Amino acid sequence: MKKIDRSTAFLQDQLDLFRCPVCQLPYSEVVGHGIKCSNGHELDLSKKGTLFFLNHDVSSEYDASMLSARRRILTAGLFDGFLEEIIRRMPKTGARILDIGSGEGTPLVKVLNERHQSDDVAVGFDISKPGINLATQLESNAFWCVADLARLPFNDQSFDTIIDIFSPSAYSEFNRVLANGGQLLKVVPNSNYLIELRQLLYDKESKHRSYSNDNVVDLFMQHYPNAEAKRIVYQMPILPAQFADLLSMTPLSWGVDESRLDVVREMPINEITVDVTLLSVEA
Repeated sequence: MKKIDRSTAFLQDQLDLFRCPVCQLPYSEVVGHGIKCSNGHELDLSKKGTLFFLNHDVSSEYDASMLSARRRILTAGLFDGFLEEIIRRMPKTGARILDIGSGEGTPLVKVLNERHQSDDVAVGFDISKPGINLATQLESNAFWCVADLARLPFNDQSFDTIIDIFSPSAYSEFNRVLANGGQLLKVVPNSNYLIELRQLLYDKESKHRSYSNDNVVDLFMQHYPNAEAKRIVYQMPILPAQFADLLSMTPLSWGVDESRLDVVREMPINEITVDVTLLSVEA
């Protein structure tokens, strides 16, 4: 089945998830390879089977090259340690899952594959069109779209689980689309996340050599005083052939002088530290 036909079938089954970004009314019907609200606003699927909910293209440093490198590193297992904890906390039956800032799609597909729940309904979105285009290459039943987290194109109380990995948050929107009894699972990096790479890239005098997630965690706790925070730390071996991808896939290298990058490229590391906090709360 072509991607556009498979996505059309998804929309026919799950149309109640989506609302019009123009008038905020629920979409009322599937028309051809697209959807229409009761005010007549229509949106067509792309040939890749995605919906584009933005009214303009957005430039992003998350380009296809960077995202492809990210996919290779994630496929090798960089996020597996905390994805296992996310999966453990999710419902034991089929769930409606929303992945915030899904990028090139590897984490969401990993979650779905490990859950083995044929009744799962999953939507991943990102503001990066190249990321969503890459996500459509993965073998998955997930539906992919380009959207802005500050204006989610989804109806109220549509999702049982919201996953947010290293993405910004719009908590008022998260609360709106999260069903009663649902859960929000947010992963934020800790100070030692990719610390080996950070120390190679920045001198001791640089303000970028250290990092704190205190503001992010504090804001989450302000919104959800009853939330749980769990620290997850592990190391992943890095083969010499993977080092270039590791360097390319992280924003840590953005803005670093090219001469410094040339030096770092000749100093591959044997392992990398994953140090994150999983913030979780039930609606």
